[in-house]
Amino acid sequence: MQRIAPWHTGELLAFDLETTGVDRFGDVPVSFALVRMLDERVVARESSLVDPGRPIPSPATEVHGITDERARREGVALMDAVAHVADALVDASHRGIPVVGMKLDFDLTMVDACLRRHSGVGLADAGFAGPVLDVLVLDRHFDRFRRGRRTLGDLCAHYGVAIEHAHDAVVDAEATLAVMAAMCRRFPELVAATAEDLHWLQMDWHRDWADSFSQWQQRTGLLTLDPGDREWPIAGARSDWVEVVRAAG
Repeated sequence: MQRIAPWHTGELLAFDLETTGVDRFGDVPVSFALVRMLDERVVARESSLVDPGRPIPSPATEVHGITDERARREGVALMDAVAHVADALVDASHRGIPVVGMKLDFDLTMVDACLRRHSGVGLADAGFAGPVLDVLVLDRHFDRFRRGRRTLGDLCAHYGVAIEHAHDAVVDAEATLAVMAAMCRRFPELVAATAEDLHWLQMDWHRDWADSFSQWQQRTGLLTLDPGDREWPIAGARSDWVEVVRAAG
């Protein structure tokens, strides 16, 4: 009988966006990166600036360094970039290649929302079904009682991954692959499971985290999470929960 290699030594596709802001339904990409890994080695990198067709707010530029002028001069058209990324994601899904990233419910939802605004057809309609492997969701589950923040920089420090020039899409995508490799060495359960099983498990793990975090916020008098934040890896639609809660309060 032929032995099937574990998923972490097969092909992986890391995906990352830099964006105009933090609204995954309303903001848009200003750069993207697609990084392929095979047998734990990076074998291909693809990236581009994106012309968002709108001004880039200064707080976003302060994070990733991409200005309006540079995006217009060097960037590809927004929907050309979104369609290209969507094609790569759907192709990976059709071939069973795991998509790896950090907080992918943000990036995947943004791509999905852009597609829906443009054509009415989202990622799932186009054939994307994962598997998705999110280092944030996995870290929260396997090391749930660790104190402190869990940004990509924090995960890199915790797992011994060097990262320079964070908030560059290629750098961040490669860093998530390195964090994933380190997590596989630390947590044998990751390697023992299939990528498909991990995809479904992460849906439950993320939902459990969101419920727990929302309960903590409620106990401390903070605004609870939007119910849409329970959805992973793609949120279906913008919720009016924040406006409803604020109006009631």
